[in-house]
Amino acid sequence: MDFTLTEAQQDLARLTAEVTGKLVTADRLRELDADSDVVRFDEPLWNSLAETGVLAAALPESVSGGGFGILEQTAVLRELGRSVAPVPYLWSIVLGAGALAEFGSESQRTLAAEAASGAKILTVALSEERNWEPAKPVTTAAQEGAGWRITGLKITVPFARQASRILVPATVSGQAAVFLVDPADASVRITDQIITDRTPEAEIEFSGTPAELVGTVEQGAQILDWLLHRAWLGLSAHQLGVVEKGLELVADYAREREQFNRKIGGFQAVAQRLADSYIDVQGIRLAVQQAAWCLSENLPAAAEIHTAKFWAAEAGHRVSHTVVHVHGGVGIDRDHIVNQFFTAAKHNEFALGGATDHLRALGAQLAESH
Repeated sequence: MDFTLTEAQQDLARLTAEVTGKLVTADRLRELDADSDVVRFDEPLWNSLAETGVLAAALPESVSGGGFGILEQTAVLRELGRSVAPVPYLWSIVLGAGALAEFGSESQRTLAAEAASGAKILTVALSEERNWEPAKPVTTAAQEGAGWRITGLKITVPFARQASRILVPATVSGQAAVFLVDPADASVRITDQIITDRTPEAEIEFSGTPAELVGTVEQGAQILDWLLHRAWLGLSAHQLGVVEKGLELVADYAREREQFNRKIGGFQAVAQRLADSYIDVQGIRLAVQQAAWCLSENLPAAAEIHTAKFWAAEAGHRVSHTVVHVHGGVGIDRDHIVNQFFTAAKHNEFALGGATDHLRALGAQLAESH
């Protein structure tokens, strides 16, 4: 594969960094966290990303996008991770608008174009309690006349209260399908959940909720696979940005902080942990770039995505804990910026899953490929 970043990747990363650098400050993050009644969604930042064209750039031209793809989206997600920006780019743009652009009807593509402009927010409900096989949803859907109705429970749905529509995978006669649901419908119950890094996520219960089919039932497994793979890769790319910046912060701290009249970066134990973290970050970067490149070239990418998912969760855990441990007491102070990166890394780690799940999924993919 070619590890050289495309010109579009570099330009979009630079533009995203400029926008977040101006708007996502430590004070702004503290402001969002200070009031428990304020949702941790930075609307001015979201509007700025829309105005500068970041949101639309990597979506297809059929939904008023710039025509770029997954490589450019991972570049944006990496920069959003470096600033721990509280915006739903992965859920609304990469997954929501991206899936509707790829598989949706004409009216659904219009909705995707509205998401690309920032006028509407989309999200995706992929997680279910005690269901370790996301490709086989427990939530069910049944046809009623010309429409559909969904029944079931989804958990940790990102930005559910901000979303105009939610993409919901459900099972139809033993087969996975994906539907579009209006969360404002009276049959939808939304309950906010407490999340490690205060990301707005919710439990959503559907009780015979009207739903609109995305694509066809026969395409359902393909659409769900498309969503899951890009969700895992997107979280991994975001995690890369989080731990990259976290490592930079702790390296700067180790060069300045003194104990026993010595910079702590000169202590062997500290230097070794920082060196291990550097290797871990490089491992995540390699795995994410390889998985994104395979997807961009329409090559089989399942094994590469699960590899990136594993590295992002496991190595992300090690790096984030090093960042906190080397900082000492200030690392667990919620008012200190480094804590923002620690909790963001933990959120991504929990969302991506544990090593056992990764290795089982990776082993299955490798077995299928041989």
